[in-house]
Amino acid sequence: MDMERKEEIIQATLMLASKNGIDNVSMSQIAMQLGIKKPSLYNHFRSKDEIIKAMYDYLRTQAKEKLKIMDLDYGKLVKDKSLEEVLKLTAHNYYRMCTQNDMLSFYKIIYSTRTTNCMAAQIMCDETEKMLLATKNLFYALQVHQKIFVKDIDQAAISFTMTIHSLIDYQLDRKSAGNKFNKDILDNYICWFSKEFGDNDEENID
Repeated sequence: MDMERKEEIIQATLMLASKNGIDNVSMSQIAMQLGIKKPSLYNHFRSKDEIIKAMYDYLRTQAKEKLKIMDLDYGKLVKDKSLEEVLKLTAHNYYRMCTQNDMLSFYKIIYSTRTTNCMAAQIMCDETEKMLLATKNLFYALQVHQKIFVKDIDQAAISFTMTIHSLIDYQLDRKSAGNKFNKDILDNYICWFSKEFGDNDEENID
């Protein structure tokens, strides 16, 4: 029952924040939206920041479950696949998770307030760090299986991660602006990256 109430609070906060912006949502408004008294809200969350952090964790988990995106065993994943196949699979999974409806709504809220809201900024830092760590672990596995050839695997992972991150942001900005969606932009970059660094005869990233 407690978890159900927390989910209701998260969904109510998401709805209010989507309309008004997270900085303009108060604990009183959330309680009113749910038809409960404000002190009852504090039985579940000590602050709005705590709700925002719980919202991020909950929606991220829900998005992965809805899309059937499982935590990957990188050793098994890279064993029988090419570098390009592995990178496309992982990048597409991340893109699908980020653009799942509730998750996308949440990101729009967070992006718009990350310069004024410390919790929003921290969530964006956490998300980027999760992506960096996952990519580094993937690249280590690719290196062990001789699928990628770079001089500095950590810097290569950072470069790849931040480029994918930026390309996804660019795609979402184009969509929001009503511009044509370039569905090939991620695949084209991954194809180039794989040709450059999937062959040990090529010049490598420092």
